[in-house]
Amino acid sequence: MEYKSVYEGKFLSRPNRFIAEVEIEGKTVFCHVKNTGRCRELLIKGAEVYLEKAENPLRKTKYSLVAVKKGESLFNIDSAAPNAVFGEWIEKGGFFGKVSHVKPECTYKNARFDFYIEAEGRKIFVEVKGVTLEDDGTVLFPDAPTERGVKHLHHLIAAKAEGYESFVFFIAKTEKAKHFMPNRAAHPAFAGALLKAAAEGVGVYCLNCTVLPHALHIRDFVPVQLS
Repeated sequence: MEYKSVYEGKFLSRPNRFIAEVEIEGKTVFCHVKNTGRCRELLIKGAEVYLEKAENPLRKTKYSLVAVKKGESLFNIDSAAPNAVFGEWIEKGGFFGKVSHVKPECTYKNARFDFYIEAEGRKIFVEVKGVTLEDDGTVLFPDAPTERGVKHLHHLIAAKAEGYESFVFFIAKTEKAKHFMPNRAAHPAFAGALLKAAAEGVGVYCLNCTVLPHALHIRDFVPVQLS
């Protein structure tokens, strides 16, 4: 996936989870943060950031914060990006082969999955989780408790028991990702649910990405360590 009008800036502060104060072209502006997560290890005062200019001239904030540099590495923090890049990857034949049908945001009974996919007779549900928390090549999810995430895993287990294939893909939005682990310290219940999901036959995978100021592309699989 690619962004259109991208500008470099300097992060100053985050007054609330939706808004960041950024210096761009010598001026201080407020921009939309496309991620409600904490991102504390990324959004540090003075950090180099990248903003996408909004196409709607009537929008309150002219820019959206989509990427931030940590050290020498760029991290995408756009929470909509993982589903977008995964959808592109699947359509190109990534992992599931020849896909005949893809339905994003699919409702099934009392569950809502990111994707329903049909490929060569297979019927598949997929949940996609974006990952930005990284420590020395290890990427971790979540960065804060997520009861919603636990519920998603339980729904995948139930769908698997009913004859569907079920998968959760963690999209690490950095090239630095060398392997993935659930963040047990942040949310033990999620780590436990992920371990149970894997034991029940839910596929658990992690993909890292090539991150550019103007683009995000899936790169390769990285090892998953659940325990």
